[in-house]
Amino acid sequence: LQIPRTVYRIVIMPAVAKAKVGNTSAKKGPKRKLKKKVVKTAKKPAPVVFTIDCTNPVNDGILDPSSFEKFLHDKVKVNGKPGVVDNAVKIRRNGSKIIVTARPPFSKRYLKYLTKKFLKKNQIRDWLRVVASDKTTYELRYFDIHEDDEDDDDENDE
Repeated sequence: LQIPRTVYRIVIMPAVAKAKVGNTSAKKGPKRKLKKKVVKTAKKPAPVVFTIDCTNPVNDGILDPSSFEKFLHDKVKVNGKPGVVDNAVKIRRNGSKIIVTARPPFSKRYLKYLTKKFLKKNQIRDWLRVVASDKTTYELRYFDIHEDDEDDDDENDE
């Protein structure tokens, strides 16, 4: 994530002094002063690219990446309005990966929230979790459910 640098540019503009109405002096023309004006120009921040890797559930047939992409298109809010994904946010699918390109401020955490919301809507939140595998990547993984086999054996022996 790059922090935008602020560039200062100094513009020198001539300012004309007001001539007094009642004064009839032999001066030539109005007096000129130079005034400094600081103009603040900021560079546009570079867009951020986030990836959601859905490879494991897509290969198992649990998740449909096209429906997930449509869900993101419908639910991502830009300036407080959902579904308005014009130039601020671009969502595309590359196989089983969803790639979101957005102008800052756009939070990676917001993508995790929307992904969890999608999993809950499709009732697969109990089997999948969203894990950050990289600084700009989330991955959908299965929960590690390792029940103790010893406990099951003890219950059957009684």
